[in-house]
Amino acid sequence: MNNKPLMGINISRRQCLGGAAALGASALLAKSAQATSNSTQKKLSKPMIINTLGGIENPNLADIPHTPASIKLDQRAFDDARKSGLTAINLTLGYVAGPYEPFEHSVSEIATWDRIIRQYPQDLLKVFNANDLLLAQQQNKVGIMYGFQNCAMLGDKVERVKLFSDLGVRIMQLTYNRQNQLGSGCMEPQDSGLTAFGRDIVKQMNQHKVIIDLSHSGEKTCLDAINISEQPIAISHTGCRALVDLPRNKSDQELRLIAEKGGFVGIYFMPFLSTKPNATADDVVRHIVHAVKVCGSEHVGIGTDGGVTSYDDLDKYKQALKKENAERVAAGIAAKGEGPNTLPFIEDLRGPEQFAKLVDLLSKVKLTTRQIDGILGKNFYAFTQRLW
Repeated sequence: MNNKPLMGINISRRQCLGGAAALGASALLAKSAQATSNSTQKKLSKPMIINTLGGIENPNLADIPHTPASIKLDQRAFDDARKSGLTAINLTLGYVAGPYEPFEHSVSEIATWDRIIRQYPQDLLKVFNANDLLLAQQQNKVGIMYGFQNCAMLGDKVERVKLFSDLGVRIMQLTYNRQNQLGSGCMEPQDSGLTAFGRDIVKQMNQHKVIIDLSHSGEKTCLDAINISEQPIAISHTGCRALVDLPRNKSDQELRLIAEKGGFVGIYFMPFLSTKPNATADDVVRHIVHAVKVCGSEHVGIGTDGGVTSYDDLDKYKQALKKENAERVAAGIAAKGEGPNTLPFIEDLRGPEQFAKLVDLLSKVKLTTRQIDGILGKNFYAFTQRLW
């Protein structure tokens, strides 16, 4: 396998634990893939698999300096994406947190990804509308939906919603973990809800058909946005607070109201699904099943918050993770439930085989083939049809 980078740039989404880190399979999971049943292979032969918060990078590549961000792409990354059956991802780009100037950094990353997609048209497709999701599936490419995980780059200018929409940004998360000019993040001690500016931004997003994403938001901010929006809303990557009471998870009230307005909820493959230091595949299934009970199966999907290429040296990564966690704590952006030994992915549900394994697990809890196909991607596709 050629692991040489395809380009002299390197973009890591490791700015945040809630970013779209590129994660995936190791040799151990390759063995498990061989044991995947024939029935599962048939289910995954033609599904639409949409990761509503994810990545496509190879985290094993050495860092290649590039300012202000770096990306890790090679043929292995593309090959793993195809092996996984991935149709499209909501890719985090632009400012999330850190020392960058939010607007300039966001415009720069959009330009970078436009260049990447132009350079690899046989592998990647920029998604502007629901039809592009079908096109990506038909052409065996990975559809790239541009998404923000913070709206700090809007500054105080409502007209920037249109600007970024014109540049292809299709999903905007109102807040990250802390307060911004729109509202409160889930780690803010006092959730004061949407600001007046935040209300104006919601209206602008409705007008320009931008998906409003309420992941990482405080509960009052989330409920305010649901009540104000005239369009369906998404929570691209979350868990269920009724099962694990952590701020990054959503209450049944939030989940139910999202569904009642025709929205979408993506369940992540993250540590917040368990009170133990690291969650498991069974925890992912528990949260998906609970979300289905609250929202109805047609409103639930997956936003793994990870990728499909594994860390080959997991022990080495665990050491680096301790440093990263310390930096996040020092910056005040760590979420409750994070820790120096907390993996930002599910160790037994990663790699190109992760979706095949998920299908097996969901089948065992008696979800139907139609429900599973919806959760894998068709539900989000239907959501984009309603909105876009």
